Amino acid sequence: MPGTVQSIERAAAILRMLAGGPGHVGLAEIARSLDLAKGTVHGILRTLQGVGFVEQDRSSGHYQLGAALLHLGTSYLDINELRSRSINWADPLAARSGEAVRIGTVLEGKVLVVHHVFRPDDTFQTLDIGTLLPLHATALGKVLLAYRVAPGPVPPLERFTRRTVDSPAQLATDLAGVRDAGWAADIEEHTVGQAAIASPIRGYGGLVVGAIGVSGLVERLCDTRYRPLPRLVGYVRDAARAISRDLGAAR
Repeated sequence: MPGTVQSIERAAAILRMLAGGPGHVGLAEIARSLDLAKGTVHGILRTLQGVGFVEQDRSSGHYQLGAALLHLGTSYLDINELRSRSINWADPLAARSGEAVRIGTVLEGKVLVVHHVFRPDDTFQTLDIGTLLPLHATALGKVLLAYRVAPGPVPPLERFTRRTVDSPAQLATDLAGVRDAGWAADIEEHTVGQAAIASPIRGYGGLVVGAIGVSGLVERLCDTRYRPLPRLVGYVRDAARAISRDLGAAR
């Protein structure tokens, strides 16, 4: 049997590093981590960049996964599979948090809610499965935007409340914060009196393929200074990690 192709192995190692890293990674760091010459790494990165699998930040020169690769990552996992793999973790999250749970992915520039667990009480609630939500004004949407599950330009930033972010510059800053923290929040940005917390669901190779989150009244999800409760953030992140493991994400 013929041996493996070394250049493809190296390209795969670079992609895995970018998928599992903090976001933007420099050429020197990649070369050092993989014990490869900078020239070799640069040549592979240029090739990956040419096919859209890698993007380079113009200001820093650092690299991140490209939109073309992220689109492949979301297309291999259809909506039904995302929903079926997530169901086992959504119910326990609702029970632990005492709040409604929604799981979403991107469809035509919106967040498509693929699964919804009601808040575990006797209040009247409406099923949200199939609902389309804005990307920029929801916790689920911010997660999907931050990790580039929605390639291409961001749709116009419609204003829903006085707290909705409608500035592209501010949104970019907020999304960088989401990537740093590993979770997103929406505090009265889509609906007055409502808040939400969400975290990314990763598939094979670490690519983000969806998001899971809790939603409810601001006074239940946040403290008196409008900060999401760390306890709830922890519950959401734990559920997201568990689903990600089921989908083949290494960590």
